[in-house]
Amino acid sequence: MVTDWLLTLSLFLHLLATVAWLGGLLLLSLIIMPDARALLARSEGSAALLSLLDRLRKRFQVVANLSLLVLLTTGLFQMSASPHYTGFLQFDNDWSRAMLIKHIAVFGMIGVGALMQFGVLPALERAALLAQRGKDDGEAARLRHREQRLTALNLALGVVTLACTAVATAIR
Repeated sequence: MVTDWLLTLSLFLHLLATVAWLGGLLLLSLIIMPDARALLARSEGSAALLSLLDRLRKRFQVVANLSLLVLLTTGLFQMSASPHYTGFLQFDNDWSRAMLIKHIAVFGMIGVGALMQFGVLPALERAALLAQRGKDDGEAARLRHREQRLTALNLALGVVTLACTAVATAIR
């Protein structure tokens, strides 16, 4: 009985973290960033827009990191509770193979997120500071393009993760 409630709570938190992470990626990728890039290309309100984008990135970074922690914790609990789980590095059924692909996609998302958080975003901040001082060398545009590609890759990996989850869930 207690295990049922723990599993229910774990599933709820796992879904909530998934929605926060992937929903944030969708919002940034498909709604905010295309319009922001168009405004930046026309140089309309560049300083204010860059500041807004920087604040959005920082807020999403917190949400993504917290979501990742929740996903890892709840995912491990759920996996160990599954009747399809046959042991660590055991891929003898369709469920475990779907979970393997899912975990590869999740680790890819973690890698892309780390590259963004510790590489691209600090470089974007430096480029913005240089631009404010009149030393714009075009690096910010290149970094924004890289951020766009990495965000799209992260979103694609998120879709793979959801697809694998659907496959694993459908297995009886």
